Amino acid sequence: MIVQVGEVLVQDDIVREKFCCDLDKCHGVCCVEGDAGAPVTLDEIGEIECCLDDIWGELSASAQSIIDSQGVAYNDMEGDLVTSIVNGRDCVFTCHRAGCCYCLLEEAYRKGRINFRKPISCALYPIRETHLSNGTIALNYHRWELCNAAREKGRLLNLPLYKFLEAPLTNRFGSEWYSELLLTISELQKQGLI
Repeated sequence: MIVQVGEVLVQDDIVREKFCCDLDKCHGVCCVEGDAGAPVTLDEIGEIECCLDDIWGELSASAQSIIDSQGVAYNDMEGDLVTSIVNGRDCVFTCHRAGCCYCLLEEAYRKGRINFRKPISCALYPIRETHLSNGTIALNYHRWELCNAAREKGRLLNLPLYKFLEAPLTNRFGSEWYSELLLTISELQKQGLI
């Protein structure tokens, strides 16, 4: 079932799935695994480039070299803009500390050193955004084995994915849209449809 909220189509797995990131178990491996970097927009690339001086010294030498040679992003095999990666896996903005991966952008943002948090695709993960030819946006749940601990923790907390990602969804689509999503979900639940 697909839930439509405004011009956004929401896969019902986003409503049904329980989810809560568990860094103690996954160690932030989503910043490392995969065959490409995180999807980014041209606007986000500009924001990241404006922040580079503030985080440059914290980037690994390999990340600095990659950014020097190809920039903060590149076009992947499908032609999508994605963050540059090191050695075919680590996002250039990943740092490793105490056996866990962290995002340097988000860390600098939380410390008030930069105004850009991280790409929206990272904030929304495991929701993936697709732009359809008619201008509609589709939100799909990306089920990845690496997130088994997050699903387990989400079930323990009885926390649906759309509630776990309330802040990023609100940042991306606005508070009115998120309120409409909640109303739509409530109505569909009353009808026994989800």
